[in-house]
Amino acid sequence: MDLSILLLFLPACFALNMAPGPNNLLSLHNASRYGLRRACIAGGGRLVAFSGMIALAAMGLAVVLHTSEYLFLLIKVAGAGYLFYIAWQLWRAPVGAETHPAEPARGGWQLARQEFFVAAGNPKAILIFTAFLPQFVTVGSATPVSEQFLWLGSLFLLLEWVAIALYAGLGAYLQRWFEQPRARRIFNRASAGLLGCAGVGLLAARR
Repeated sequence: MDLSILLLFLPACFALNMAPGPNNLLSLHNASRYGLRRACIAGGGRLVAFSGMIALAAMGLAVVLHTSEYLFLLIKVAGAGYLFYIAWQLWRAPVGAETHPAEPARGGWQLARQEFFVAAGNPKAILIFTAFLPQFVTVGSATPVSEQFLWLGSLFLLLEWVAIALYAGLGAYLQRWFEQPRARRIFNRASAGLLGCAGVGLLAARR
């Protein structure tokens, strides 16, 4: 792949990866509660969802989402509903010191599944892949279009993993502060509010 294209793609891609959103907020929250390692493992659920979206974009199947108003509506309502559900759980989460011993019972698989559903429930994500990645694909190049999509998609996922680690690292760094019940309550409710706003934004999204 052309080096000049990569020099344009990498910073633009990383800016998308680092943009605050429901998944990055989840990484921050999970690390503050369960630790850096578990939050990074949970981020794998997001990567699985994004891998499927990149594959759909590469095969041209994402055009269905562009043309089907009902499919787009169904996905975004389901995704917004799941964000509201998580926000409600965080808002009502107990913050007393007695709750901490039970928290590790929530395994990496449950957290990864949560990350997956949040990512998969956002139809705007696949539209981003459909609109963003093709800008860096050179038609008529010696490298087949499918192979270019593979390289660009792999780089996107790699940078997404870096973003997961950075947000999780911030959450782990603040973990001691979040041990205080009052700080935990403030953080949980702020997170719930942001996730709720993300759900409202998703409902307002248009194709």
